[in-house]
Amino acid sequence: MSPVRINKYLASLGVASRRKIDEMIGEGRVQINNKIAKLGDQINPSVDQVAIDGKKIGERGEEKVYIILNKPVGYTSTSAKIKGEKNVLELVPSNVRLYPVGRLDRDSTGLILLTNDGELAQKLTHPKYHVPKTYEAKVLGDVNKAQLEMIRKGIKLEEGITKPAKVQIKSQSLPHHSILKITLYEGKKRQIRRMLAILHLHILELKRISVGSIKLGDLPTGKFRNLTNEEITKLQNSHQT
Repeated sequence: MSPVRINKYLASLGVASRRKIDEMIGEGRVQINNKIAKLGDQINPSVDQVAIDGKKIGERGEEKVYIILNKPVGYTSTSAKIKGEKNVLELVPSNVRLYPVGRLDRDSTGLILLTNDGELAQKLTHPKYHVPKTYEAKVLGDVNKAQLEMIRKGIKLEEGITKPAKVQIKSQSLPHHSILKITLYEGKKRQIRRMLAILHLHILELKRISVGSIKLGDLPTGKFRNLTNEEITKLQNSHQT
């Protein structure tokens, strides 16, 4: 695996934001191979050992754990605990430190992967691999063809135009709501919420139903399971497709 900046790597594991990690590095709290890290340092997650406050991150040699969780509303999905906030890691008892792969905002539900495999987490969240993520968005009222076409072509956000996405109307219960099935190939912050807001579509519910080849299926809300060996292999190969 190619080198990656230490702040980007730790942020991909949900440890904290890049800015916060830079603060931690500046305070001397981050170590690479038992040496104090410096701002801008790069690591190879498959070779280098990273620690925060002396606690190893994704310790080499420990058993790798791969879990799928159906996140309920009201839970944050970072490994950094926020005072007064419920965290997805509270739902999954484990004797190893797990990290959410990517994020789901507090008001969203659905599939989130938890693992201690830092290398895999980095690959699944790295923009160059374009691992698809599919969501169901329940929106108020009707959705017209022009709105669908804008999602497919790309919508201008503050940081640029979104990559083309797949979208279809899964069901409608007019005049009350429509359910859209949207597949993204990138992971901008709160991307679907921001895209639909620009289209004046009000989201009632947002659920992620798949990441790469891994599907949520009928896993109940708030419950989790270990991935099968076949699922793990497909996930590890998904960045090559």
